[in-house]
Amino acid sequence: MDKTYIGYARVSTAEQNEARQLQSFESYTEKIKKVFIDKLSGKDTKRPQLRAMLDYVREGDVVVVSDFSRLARSTKDMLQIVQELTDKGVGLISLKENVDTDTPQGRFMLTVFAALAELERETILQRQREGIAIAKQEGKYRGRQPLPFNEEKLRAECQKWRDGEQTAIETMKKLDMKRNRFYKIVKDLGI
Repeated sequence: MDKTYIGYARVSTAEQNEARQLQSFESYTEKIKKVFIDKLSGKDTKRPQLRAMLDYVREGDVVVVSDFSRLARSTKDMLQIVQELTDKGVGLISLKENVDTDTPQGRFMLTVFAALAELERETILQRQREGIAIAKQEGKYRGRQPLPFNEEKLRAECQKWRDGEQTAIETMKKLDMKRNRFYKIVKDLGI
């Protein structure tokens, strides 16, 4: 079965030109069936042409990008997009990094990227735990403080609820409380 190649290019603003990226597709010009171009920041994956490309590709297709940064700016987003492509049976080629997920080396490189992303996340969490421990030792960390509420108003609204004048949901809305917090406070106060 012949593979269908799909190009994806992205520039950050409408004023920027995607010509350099399209030129990098030169070796695939005869093979690329369709090219999707976004003119938006890559800070997240909410890009119309990215979504259109992900919806368009089918099993056996291969997405070609000039470099990984055109597809995603964060490792997390990159891995999410790659996983979506993989789940559909779609390959990915990044020309600058010379990575092709149809090869064992390309799959290995993606595994390395995934491992690095996981290491980065665990390092951040470790630093956060260490910072909290130091702040606690110095008496500067109090943890998450409960949001204040007007007990008198809460009791009055709960009485209306208990008397059947309003539903629990209406009571929560009047008190601007989420369900879990509302029921916890009601239980703690014995209302």
